[in-house]
Amino acid sequence: MKEIYFAGGCFWGVQKYFDLIDGVIGTEAGYANGTTKNPNYKSVCDGSGHAETVHVVYNDKIISLNRLLNYYFKIIDPTSFHKQGEDVGIQYRTGIYYTNKKDVEVIVEALENLQKEYDRPIVVEVEKLKNFKRAEKYHQKFLEKHPFSYCHIPNYKFKDLLDDEMTYYVTKQKGTEPAFKNKYWNNFEEGIYVDVDTSEPLFLSTDKFYSACGWPTFSKAIDDKATTEKTDLSHFMVRTEVVAKKSHNHLGHVFNDGPEELGGKRYCINSAALRFVPKSKMKAEGLESYLKYLK
Repeated sequence: MKEIYFAGGCFWGVQKYFDLIDGVIGTEAGYANGTTKNPNYKSVCDGSGHAETVHVVYNDKIISLNRLLNYYFKIIDPTSFHKQGEDVGIQYRTGIYYTNKKDVEVIVEALENLQKEYDRPIVVEVEKLKNFKRAEKYHQKFLEKHPFSYCHIPNYKFKDLLDDEMTYYVTKQKGTEPAFKNKYWNNFEEGIYVDVDTSEPLFLSTDKFYSACGWPTFSKAIDDKATTEKTDLSHFMVRTEVVAKKSHNHLGHVFNDGPEELGGKRYCINSAALRFVPKSKMKAEGLESYLKYLK
């Protein structure tokens, strides 16, 4: 188990956000890096200098610090020190507080990479943790107990987080998304399916068919350069895994029970590993050469 501390606006929303991430073992809301050793909510509001902070305990065999940092960057304005959404004041500042010196190099590199995305300077505070105090009981998991209360993090960012988590689970951990509850299982619009990470073309809508399995199914990949196949012996079964050649992402599995008139193959693919580009947008995305296959 490892730990890191994040400040970035009201700790109600920050705690809820990190609680949704696979590999996060536990969180607690608290106050960090102020001038007194025993702050409470009133003293923090009165100017003790503490930041509303979330202590994140995580399993680094499941999620890396770098990936946690990237998630953190998605819910803050790193160019604003004292204002996050509607939260204004020193207690709502952005900060990353560490207890292990080895984390500093990772944090600094992540911030340097983040700076490339902004014209204004990054002002996130990076310091060793000091004077941390767990917040009052009523603040812990506040949005779980009061789901309609104020949260400075927009709802769509929680949805994006869950989508990202599913994509990572599928493509990197070789997981399987729920049947009938994924994005493309019943999508039959004309277009092309590309790799969610690299946008490399993988499957055409003309090769997609309905199989009642609950996942997108295709009779073949777009060409031999798109995917590769490997023997998969997991879960006490012998299956053939389908992997994207360029990204090495796990896509799904291929079976020999497809329609004979389409070649007999059934590529059962996870929606979370794909991004669909409709026919009307293929030219704009540089996929014009594939339009001929949709006629």
